[in-house]
Amino acid sequence: MTVDFRHWMKQHQQLCETVLSDLLPATTLVPTRLHEAMRYAALDGGKRVRALLVFAAGRLFSAPPDLLRRAAAAVEMIHAYSLVHDDMPCMDDDALRRGKPTVHIKYDEATALLVGDALQAQAFLVLSEGEGAPETRLAMLRLLAQASGSTGMCGGQAIDLDSVGLALSREQLEQMHRLKTGALLRASVLLGAMSGKTLSSVEIHALDAYAAAIGLAFQVVDDVLDATADSATLGKTAGKDAADNKPTYVSLLGLQASQQLAAQLCAEAHQALLPFGEQAQYLHDLADLIVQRQA
Repeated sequence: MTVDFRHWMKQHQQLCETVLSDLLPATTLVPTRLHEAMRYAALDGGKRVRALLVFAAGRLFSAPPDLLRRAAAAVEMIHAYSLVHDDMPCMDDDALRRGKPTVHIKYDEATALLVGDALQAQAFLVLSEGEGAPETRLAMLRLLAQASGSTGMCGGQAIDLDSVGLALSREQLEQMHRLKTGALLRASVLLGAMSGKTLSSVEIHALDAYAAAIGLAFQVVDDVLDATADSATLGKTAGKDAADNKPTYVSLLGLQASQQLAAQLCAEAHQALLPFGEQAQYLHDLADLIVQRQA
């Protein structure tokens, strides 16, 4: 990862924070406690990988800034909502997220449930407004809905909950994570690209191959970090997968093989970007960031 990329990444992480702050309801707006909790959940935390993927893919096709920023904010709102719900006692029952108390701990369970619901709705609201042709925004809304629903992120979480204590095959584990983690990462890449132009079948195929590789790599690295890092480094409870008897790549393949798989997937992501040339450098570097991250 170059100095130029690191500068770009920091700049766009800060931009994402600003855009999210602008597009989330103000704490002075009734119901004030719910809006405060929404901002608590979505702001001041996370690596903003999904937003960075939106911005990097939009760079490929000179996407207009307003639509790109709204797409980045929308995927981060969906991601934040999913974390709030995942952390609740009826799901993963976690008390720590992004280095601070989870929403149901900071507030209460009912508020956490409403925060997730409201963040999901807000994501579609902000993506539906602003600049861009109506047909483009409609296609983007459809893509985000598919990635978030029962055949995407929610479906992956359902499979995850049903799989506790079970010995999944590698194919079953991969299917679960392509939905739970990969679907929203894929949507982030395609939303960024769609903000700039109507994609050809060749472009969609290449971006799909890239997204599939980084989506799976992200989860493999998550499993490795859960087994090797501490809670202070992760900003969430470490070792929870093993404690909850969840199937992971580390439990299935072992630590070394999982690390090798992450490196292989990173190489596949790089290969998929070759048709785009130097313009895809930031997507290339984001694949490296996903695999090399320490938290």
